[in-house]
Amino acid sequence: GAVGSGAAMGKHALKIQELVMTDLKLGTEEAATQIVGRDRYIELLSVLANIASSMEKFATEIRNLQRSELGEVSEAFEAKKQVGSSTMPQKRNPILCEQVCGIARVIRSFIIPAFENAIQWHERDLCNSSAERFILPHSLIMTDWIVFQMNKVFRNLQVNPERMRQNLENSKGLPMAEAVMTKLVEKGMGRGDAHELVRTCSLKAVSDDKQLLSVLLENPKVVKLLKKKELDEVMNPRNYLGVSDKIVDQVVKKLTR
Repeated sequence: GAVGSGAAMGKHALKIQELVMTDLKLGTEEAATQIVGRDRYIELLSVLANIASSMEKFATEIRNLQRSELGEVSEAFEAKKQVGSSTMPQKRNPILCEQVCGIARVIRSFIIPAFENAIQWHERDLCNSSAERFILPHSLIMTDWIVFQMNKVFRNLQVNPERMRQNLENSKGLPMAEAVMTKLVEKGMGRGDAHELVRTCSLKAVSDDKQLLSVLLENPKVVKLLKKKELDEVMNPRNYLGVSDKIVDQVVKKLTR
């Protein structure tokens, strides 16, 4: 009936409900009023918002890595017809990633009315209806759109390994400070002492605009424990990748099941 008691269908109301819902391949509601609880819509929109956030995270990372001062990866750019700016001809904007970030924020904003719709007067009021007619279809459509767009971005992503190498070189070896500290500890130096020693050398490398390796080789405490050949090995970024390749393989394998 109108309030969910089943009075209009008599004693077989629950059985009728079960038969109808089974035929529709839907779950049976344990205790409905005139409508079902809105918590399921909250869960749905939360999942969509989470997906949108993941897509925005990817898109933001690409946008940052595409910045001129980094330039390590970039969104594909159709040079013959795509224009980055009406006033700056040189620009190559990550248009799709920017759009994904903007739409993701809209999708997340729909969680608020979804929660508000959970509060109903008695067996039902209609405050939820107008909002749901907007947020439900738009959330689904926009989530589908940003996933489609990010798929396009990834398929055509441009990667610049040479720029990555240049950026590492421009950092004057500072990203390898942890590796040096770890090696000093392996050689018998206390971790606190090793940390302070490498920290001091790193600060000197920055202030004197020198390579960290050069500063380390000038330090008697360092050369007492590490020869130049050992330092060269430690300072090579290729030797400090950890299990990154295995982690990537695990994630890709899981996502391609």
